[in-house]
Amino acid sequence: MNNQPNLTTLQRVTLSILIALLLTPCVVSQEPKSFRTDARWWKGNLHTHSLWSDGDQFPEMIADWYRSKDYQFLALTDHNVLSQGMRWMPMNEVVKRSDEGILSRYRERFGDAWVETRGDSQSDDYEVRLKPLDEFRYLLEEAGKFILIPAEEISDKAEGKPIHINATNLAEAIAPQGGETVRQTIENNLRAIIEHGKEHGREVLPHLNHPNFFYGVSAEDIATVVSEQFFEVYNGHPGVNHLGDEHHPSVEKLWDIANTIRLGSLHTPPLFGVATDDSHEYHGQPGSHPGRGWVMVRSHYLTPEHLIRAMKQGDFYASSGVSLTDVHFDVAKQTLAIQIDAQNGVNYQTDFIASLHSPEADTPEEMNRVGVVVASSKELSPRYTLKGNELYVRAVITSSEAHSDPSFANQQQQAWTQPIGWRDANETSTQPPSRN
Repeated sequence: MNNQPNLTTLQRVTLSILIALLLTPCVVSQEPKSFRTDARWWKGNLHTHSLWSDGDQFPEMIADWYRSKDYQFLALTDHNVLSQGMRWMPMNEVVKRSDEGILSRYRERFGDAWVETRGDSQSDDYEVRLKPLDEFRYLLEEAGKFILIPAEEISDKAEGKPIHINATNLAEAIAPQGGETVRQTIENNLRAIIEHGKEHGREVLPHLNHPNFFYGVSAEDIATVVSEQFFEVYNGHPGVNHLGDEHHPSVEKLWDIANTIRLGSLHTPPLFGVATDDSHEYHGQPGSHPGRGWVMVRSHYLTPEHLIRAMKQGDFYASSGVSLTDVHFDVAKQTLAIQIDAQNGVNYQTDFIASLHSPEADTPEEMNRVGVVVASSKELSPRYTLKGNELYVRAVITSSEAHSDPSFANQQQQAWTQPIGWRDANETSTQPPSRN
């Protein structure tokens, strides 16, 4: 006797579908990864040299070092050249700059198949190929974590002085433009960089390098060339005269003098300050090492365009070791507020520095007091509210910790914020936006 219930055709089809669904593996629908992110700080170096000019290391080895040290972006800035095209270099010259073990370390890191040599290893015609950026970047870059930006140090001269300007995010190398004077030479090179950006439809960032190198560029030079927006307030090369001497101001004081001239006399926007390594030596020899200075840029995306736009808005700070979690200027309250990312057992002092305008003063020297400390704080959340007579205010935060690899005597770890308070509250601001 058949005890199974009688099923209609429709019921049998429905049951078959349900059984098939139960036996089918469950697949969870996953949305594609979003690249949107809240604005965050990205760490990068904008001044680096390799074997393509006067550095002593292969460029991909340099980039790998920065990536391993938690940098998110790096600009390779060799003198008057981009790392493009076919380039072979005699191994005896490579070893002369570095040491006998450089090739073996290169092979150990990237493999025998990557390293290309030609000629007899026992003769002077033995050469190694320098890889261009567009070849080695694919081994190192990772979306949202690390990018490489093509750049150049345009190395020029005038009046017997070196004039070096970095150009970041170039499509091709720019030749030094020359000029009869220091100011004209800076102007000519800046014009070429700006035109390059327009021609190629790129965001390009020029910045003036190490003004106290051979004391080649004065505060008056920098102030007068108003198309210059950025300069190196700290450069990790030990030969750039960061502290100045009895006849020349320190680089920080030079910054204040130039910005006082710009805001007090020329009525033009101030300079923003960057910190860089200017690294050349990577094998332990004395000189300019990696890891001494960098910029922290606040941006939604890790792309050259977004980083450069943020820097042009002043939404970044320079550092030689001190980290900040926040910097903002409340335009309505005219208050600069900073949050220090404090390390255990370390003390910090924040000095708020301003140039003060006193129109009732009797002499030009008294009219603008240049780069004076208007307030100091040992708090981890220091604040300064403008009084109304400041041409601008900036902050320098100094740690009690000595720099791990100093470029000058008695160097402490520091951070430098950008000048604020120089625009009327009703104007369109290029200063860091208020983040309440």
